[in-house]
Amino acid sequence: METKDKIIVKGVSFFYGRNRVLDNIHAIFSKHTITAITGPSGQGKSTLLGLFNRMWDDVPGARCTGEIRIRLGDRWVSPLKNDIPMPLLRRKVAMIFQEPNPLPMSIAGNMAFPLKLAGVRDKSIIEEKVQKALAQAFLWEEVKDRMEKSALDLSGGQKQRLCIARALVLEPEVLLCDEPTSSLDSKAAGIIEDFLVGLKTSCTLLVVSHYMDQMRRIADKVMALQEHGLSQI
Repeated sequence: METKDKIIVKGVSFFYGRNRVLDNIHAIFSKHTITAITGPSGQGKSTLLGLFNRMWDDVPGARCTGEIRIRLGDRWVSPLKNDIPMPLLRRKVAMIFQEPNPLPMSIAGNMAFPLKLAGVRDKSIIEEKVQKALAQAFLWEEVKDRMEKSALDLSGGQKQRLCIARALVLEPEVLLCDEPTSSLDSKAAGIIEDFLVGLKTSCTLLVVSHYMDQMRRIADKVMALQEHGLSQI
């Protein structure tokens, strides 16, 4: 019988040098769901997200113990054991940050960049994938006539949707969202919320948020990260 589990975390602790940031974390995240993660500032929520695609990999003194398994395609992989190439891991487990970070180039250039890094050269395929991802982000109609304009000229909400669309263009299976609406006004945040809910059909989402009302609106499960671990609330 096919499993509903997408990510399994067992006894995970994380250290920066001698400083223990996460202590004995256990969790199971189901596929095609949104799990919201909350907790006090400085508790390690962003660090927890970064474990799933090894964002800490080049940080001196950082180390992680325990077990993490992610089901990608038809097999289980462990990001902690390096049994999947890093570029492929970060294509399949993408991350969106609190502050949108468009590249200083055109909208089209931003969207094509990850595809070209992945070795896609066919212009028709690039155009098809770019339009599909921008449409998913409710952004295509707003930018289709200005694709060669600088992405830096977009509004804050548009920049955030562009960055999410840029992650989606590689069709990830897991999307890690670190407070994706905290820098946006209520209207732009509402658009992002609706967008994230719609993504459940194609991927599994883990969303860090401080806003309880937002978490209740969009999440299938809410978990709190505290000193004693991660627990459902």
